[in-house]
Amino acid sequence: MVAGLPAAAQDASPQLQPQRIRELVHLVRQDCGSCHGLTLQGGLGPALTAPALRDKPREGLVATILGGRPGTPMPPFRGIVAEDEAAWIVDRLAEGFPADPGASR
Repeated sequence: MVAGLPAAAQDASPQLQPQRIRELVHLVRQDCGSCHGLTLQGGLGPALTAPALRDKPREGLVATILGGRPGTPMPPFRGIVAEDEAAWIVDRLAEGFPADPGASR
């Protein structure tokens, strides 16, 4: 179990190690949050809340994380996150993203 993270954020992808889960949460809250808002309610980029993403296809969201959105400020994160990690992020966003307990714990 990863201290500070809900069980759902940890159990849904058992292939991810606890340290990597902390890193991904920190990445989304800090790096993604710099454009999508630190609470993921939107900013330069759209909101990444469960209600805002409800009608978006999972595969499309994973592709956006990995490949970015040409012509927009959304950069590709391929090389920073693997495809299974991008899917983990999308799944967590769909259920309400966990708070950042800190990447270095």
